[in-house]
Amino acid sequence: MSDRFPGGVISKTPPTVTPPVGGEGGSASGVWTLEEQLGLQKAGAWPQKVLPRELYGWGRNIGGWVGDGTTISRSSPVQIGALTDWEQAAASTNAGGAIKTNGTLWAWGANNQGQLGQNNTIYRSSPVQIGALTTWYQLTSGSSNFSAIKTDGTLWAWGLNSSGSLGDGTVASRSSPVQIGALTNWAFVSAGGSNAAAIKTDGTLWAWGFNGFGQLGQSNVIYRSSPVQVGALTNWYTVSISGANTIARKTDGTLWTWGINSDGGLGDGTTQSKSSPIQVGALTNWSKVAAGSQRSAAIKTDGTFWAWGGNSDGQIGDGTVVRKSSPVKVGTLTDWSDLSIYAEFTASLKTDGTLWLWGKNDHGQIGDGTVVSRSSPVQVGALTNWYQVSINGSLSFAITKG
Repeated sequence: MSDRFPGGVISKTPPTVTPPVGGEGGSASGVWTLEEQLGLQKAGAWPQKVLPRELYGWGRNIGGWVGDGTTISRSSPVQIGALTDWEQAAASTNAGGAIKTNGTLWAWGANNQGQLGQNNTIYRSSPVQIGALTTWYQLTSGSSNFSAIKTDGTLWAWGLNSSGSLGDGTVASRSSPVQIGALTNWAFVSAGGSNAAAIKTDGTLWAWGFNGFGQLGQSNVIYRSSPVQVGALTNWYTVSISGANTIARKTDGTLWTWGINSDGGLGDGTTQSKSSPIQVGALTNWSKVAAGSQRSAAIKTDGTFWAWGGNSDGQIGDGTVVRKSSPVKVGTLTDWSDLSIYAEFTASLKTDGTLWLWGKNDHGQIGDGTVVSRSSPVQVGALTNWYQVSINGSLSFAITKG
C-alpha cells in the first residue's frame, strides 16, 4: 500500500490552488487539511485530474480475479473494459476494486466473503458498481475485504471480518459496505491481511483486527474489532499495514515500524518483534512507505528506493534472495515516485511514468510476459504514462493517465 491518496495532510499551512478550467486541470501546491480540500471541492475550485484514465490488470485469474471478463491468467497487463475514467485501483488477494473519477465505487473477482459489496456472494469477472453513491474518495484492500473513506470523512468496510478486521465491533463478514463508527474525520486508511490502520485529520493513528504479532501497536496480542488508538501522538502522516507488520511515517519525515520481525521486516537491525512503534534510524527524509507481511519498503524524498525483511523470492530487489534486517538501497536510481508491495513481490513507479515490478512471478503477476521470478526490478512494457499501481496475492492492477 502507498500514501498516494492520503486524504489530507495535517498542517496549518493552506494550499495554493489554481482552479480547474472547464472542469479539468488546475494545480495545488503546499499542504492542506482534509476539510480545506473538501471545501475547495464543493466550491468547484479543487484541481481535477485530466482524463483519460485506463485500468489494467494481470496475474492469477481464477474466478475472474483480473476483471477482464475471462478466467485466463495474464502475464502481461490487459485493459479492463474500454472506459477511461478510472481514478484509483486496489488489489485484494482474489479480487479488485476501484474508484472512478466521478466518485463511484466498483469491484470484481471472487465474492465468497461478500468482498464485492453486492449483498451476495456471486463472483464477477468484470467490474460491477457498489451502490449508486458518487462520494467515494480513497480505497484500500485486505486479503478478502475492502475499506474506504468518503468525501465526508466517514469510514466504511466490507468483506471478510475475521478477527474484527472490518472494525465495526463484530466478527461477522459483510457483503455490503458498513460504516465504522460515526466519526467524520478519517483522512487515510490502509487494510492488511486481517487488520487495518487509519489516520484521522487530527494526526492520530488507529488500528484494529488481528494483533497476533503486535502489529496494532498494542502491548498484548488481543485482536480488536473496533479502532484503538496507537499511542497518543498527533503527528502521524501516513501508514501501511500488512497481515504481520506495520510501517508509518510522521509529519517530520521520520520512519516507524512495529509487529513481527522474524525476517527483519521492521528494519531495526534485529529479528525481535515489537508491539509498539520503533524508529528506523534517525533520518527525516522518508516519503512513501509500504508494509508487506514480514517486510517493508520506502521511498525517500531524494527519489531513492529502500527495502528490507524477507527476500526468498528476490522481492527486495537488490539482486539477491538474502533477507535484510536493515534498509538496503535498491539500485542507484533517484527517480522512484510511488510503490506497492506484497509479501512476495514489489511494484513501483518512476517519475518518467514507467512501471517496474520484481519478486515472485509464478502466476505472471510481475507482468513482463513470463512466469520467471526476478530479484531486480524489470520494466513492464514500454509505456511511460503509468499513474497508480496496487498489488496483492498474485494480482496486479495499474492505471494509466492520458
